[in-house]
Amino acid sequence: MNIKFALAGNPNCGKTTMFNALTGANQYVGNWPGVTVEKKEGKVKGNKEDNITVVDLPGIYSLSPYTLEEVVSRDFLLNEDPDVIIDLVDATNIERNLYLTTQLIETGVPVVIALNMADLIEKRGLKIDTKRLSMVLGCPIIETSALKGTGLKELIAEAVKVAKQGEHQLPQSIFSEKIEKAIDTVVPVLSETITANKKRWYAVKVLENDEKVMNHIVLSSQNKTTIDSLRKELETELD
Repeated sequence: MNIKFALAGNPNCGKTTMFNALTGANQYVGNWPGVTVEKKEGKVKGNKEDNITVVDLPGIYSLSPYTLEEVVSRDFLLNEDPDVIIDLVDATNIERNLYLTTQLIETGVPVVIALNMADLIEKRGLKIDTKRLSMVLGCPIIETSALKGTGLKELIAEAVKVAKQGEHQLPQSIFSEKIEKAIDTVVPVLSETITANKKRWYAVKVLENDEKVMNHIVLSSQNKTTIDSLRKELETELD
């Protein structure tokens, strides 16, 4: 089976070390089409049952389209349909890293979290409740150390398992009741060309008035008026 993983994470979270550990010498380096941002992809080494490609996305802090790296990563996740996102989370800086995680989950692509540098947390006498965190986020978590090469087999096995499941749990309701109702209003008016697993993400971005998303979708005048009204109501709530 041909499987494609997208490797995502914050800068300096150990992503390059993880990519090298997963692919070894089976790497291809170039640039993303039309830009100077480096593109790296490779084949998972030592796996004989499946043909697994890992695409190393640029290190980013969010999927907000402000930097070229963020645009490249977001476009790939939305348009290239990877089977699974492997989200590398630095266990020693988990709060900052999970901000990106929540955005990755919202894309509708299945996510498996690699909780990296877990050994350093253990050395400090700390413990992260990965079972509880997995339940809250709705995705599997595997403790890893890219530097030491621990947890990598388990990570690949879990990511392959998720990829072969076909269907997965869609993002859960995480906003206030009013915002969730607004999202539920927008989802049905989105084009049928947007797949069901991504409609929630697009609905959130429509309510945010995301310029790139608004340029991509087509809405009737009536729906535009409804959405403008929803935005004003939400702005009043958030003020």
